Amino acid sequence: MSTYNDIGIAAELDWPRIRKLFVIGLCAGIMVLIGDMLLGWGVMDETLTGTEYYLSSYLTLSDARIFASAMLGFIGIPLEGLCYFGIYRLIAPYSRKYAHMYRSGILGYLAFGGCGVHVPCLAAVFVYKYMHELAPERALDLCIRWGMYFLLPGMIALLIFFIVHSIAQISAFAKGLTPYPRWCWVFSMPVGMGFTFLLNFAGNKALFNAVTAGWISIGNIWMFAGLLAMMKKAQESVG
Repeated sequence: MSTYNDIGIAAELDWPRIRKLFVIGLCAGIMVLIGDMLLGWGVMDETLTGTEYYLSSYLTLSDARIFASAMLGFIGIPLEGLCYFGIYRLIAPYSRKYAHMYRSGILGYLAFGGCGVHVPCLAAVFVYKYMHELAPERALDLCIRWGMYFLLPGMIALLIFFIVHSIAQISAFAKGLTPYPRWCWVFSMPVGMGFTFLLNFAGNKALFNAVTAGWISIGNIWMFAGLLAMMKKAQESVG
C-alpha cells in the first residue's frame, strides 16, 4: 500500500503516469513548434530597421498559416501546461514549498500562455498584415497600440508565473528535492530556450527565423525529452 506524506501525494511515485505526462508534453511541444515555425518561416526586409524589420516577414503570411499557428498553440500550450504536473509529482513528495511554487507557475501558464499571449500575438500579426495593405504609414503604430492594450498585460502576467515556475523547478532539482540527479536542473525551459538565442547570429534565413520563433516550444521539448531520457536513472535512485 502506498504511504502518503503531509501534502497528500503518494510518496511512492507513479512512474507510468509521470512518463505518460512527459510523452504527451513532448508531443505537445512538437505541435506548438510546428505552429511557431509556420509563423516564423520567412525572411525580414533588409531595407527596414527596428520593429518594422522584424515584422516585415509577417507581411507575406497567408491567413491559413496564421490561423494554423494560432490553433496549434491554442491547443498545444495548455496541453504542455497540464503535463507539467508530471514534474509537480516529482517535487511534491520531497518539498511542500517548491511543489506549491511550481503548481502556481503551472496555473499561470495555463491561464495566460495560450489565450492570454499566443492567440493575441497572432491577432497582432493579422492586424499588422492587413493594416499595412490599407494604410502602410499607420500599420506600425496600430500594431504597437494593439500589443500594448491586448497583448502586453498577458505577457507581463505570463512572465511572472514563468519566473516562479522556473525558479521552483531549478531549485528543487539542484537541491536534490526530486529523485533525479541534481544536475538534471539543466532540463528546464530556460536552458532549452537559451539554445535558440544562438541562432540569432546565424543570419536572416527562413529556417533559422522559423526555429527562433519557436524558442518557448523548444524549451518545452528540451525539458520533456531530457527528463524522459533520465527517467530510468531517477527510478533506480529510489529503488
